[in-house]
Amino acid sequence: MSDARFIDVEDDLAVAIRHFRMAVLLFEEGGFEGNDIVGYRASMALMHALQSGHTSVEAALVKALDILGEDPPHGGDWHATIIRRLSRERRDEFARPAILTPKLARDLDETRRFRHRAMHVYEGFDARLAAPAVEAAERLVTGLGAIVERLKSLDG
Repeated sequence: MSDARFIDVEDDLAVAIRHFRMAVLLFEEGGFEGNDIVGYRASMALMHALQSGHTSVEAALVKALDILGEDPPHGGDWHATIIRRLSRERRDEFARPAILTPKLARDLDETRRFRHRAMHVYEGFDARLAAPAVEAAERLVTGLGAIVERLKSLDG
């Protein structure tokens, strides 16, 4: 499985890590209170950083499925399905170990749920409620590299 497509997966994960790292810093910086431009900017930046981080991970996961020779999930729940699928070992003709550890899957589910909420919150964003997603993002910054390593380990 020595494949140049790993570069694309690594690139997507590097982008995700940057967005997640910035989300953590934005959350720590605060400034979400108030209805002025400062509060608005801080809230929007945090929401966008977390959304962009998770979207970049999903792009990497779709490419990982391609490397594995598996079709991506379809339908309205594909965002959750891709995490579930890559969290399971396969024992069929596509036999492989799980690509995502249980911890990575939980953290990705948290950032996925946050992204969904942020995409549908048009007013009244409460940054305190983002704390679990920010904590997950912080763990993902150091944990996402395991995805590429797990894919590469299937080569041998």
